[in-house]
Amino acid sequence: MVALTVGALVPVVLLIALGYGLKRSLVRAEGFWSEAERLGYRVLLPSLFLHGLATADIGELPVGALAGALVAATLAVAALIIACKPLLRLQDDAFTSVFQGGIRFNNYIGVTIASGLYGTEGVALAAVCNAVVVPTVNVLCVLVFARYGSARPSLRGVLAQLAANPLVLACAGGILLQALGPGLPPGIGPALQALGAASMPLGLLCIGAALRFGAARSWAGPVLASSAAKFALMPAATFLAAQPFGLGSDALVVAVLFQTLPTASSAYLMARQLSGDAPLMAGITAAQILLGLAAVPLAVALLPA
Repeated sequence: MVALTVGALVPVVLLIALGYGLKRSLVRAEGFWSEAERLGYRVLLPSLFLHGLATADIGELPVGALAGALVAATLAVAALIIACKPLLRLQDDAFTSVFQGGIRFNNYIGVTIASGLYGTEGVALAAVCNAVVVPTVNVLCVLVFARYGSARPSLRGVLAQLAANPLVLACAGGILLQALGPGLPPGIGPALQALGAASMPLGLLCIGAALRFGAARSWAGPVLASSAAKFALMPAATFLAAQPFGLGSDALVVAVLFQTLPTASSAYLMARQLSGDAPLMAGITAAQILLGLAAVPLAVALLPA
């Protein structure tokens, strides 16, 4: 488990480091990075979510039990983070980064580890986790940005933001295609898959480019708060939520694994596009990836046999 985690996280660390180096040597233009972030948020990530949800092979898996446990745990931790906001004493834009850091997970790392643990069954369980949590998390994050972001829209405005958000639309489209059954039209699937595959390296390069270590001292509190939610509250809540559903051992391990994963590059892209605290979000993402080297194996190891 430790070897799988390290093997999945090392390339992520290297891409962030490369982005940091590129911004300060070869690609210094701010315009390039802002347009790259826009491309990732509006085209590449939606392609990833749409393709992944539309083509997920869920087979005979305990979809209902797994979905119930994951959604219940995610909602519980999200509500707890919001309830603790007065105690955190953060500006609203910084709080949106802490919130995203507490509930998002990195899909790529999860699929890699689940596949290494359980083979094709692990890939299928990972697909269910993505299909359930990705839309849930994106809707929650849009609502939090609507409440605590720089713009404070009315209820009608919030609904309009949800209806126009490219990640929410991609999740809804993928779920609809999965339910209808025919899958993606010929030629469309490989194109979406190729676009989606480009989202991770581009997103991680953008995170590295956004790192500002001069502000690292002020990140300590937010990084600690989001990491406590991600690496302690989320796996504990997932384990407890799984008990009433009678989730089997393999499915339980994958559920806890996914909920303990470091936050995804999509969190940074959303922070940039929705006027959150993007530098802080980049710092939280980079810190959680390093902390995940120890936290992910530990959380799974602590599960009862």
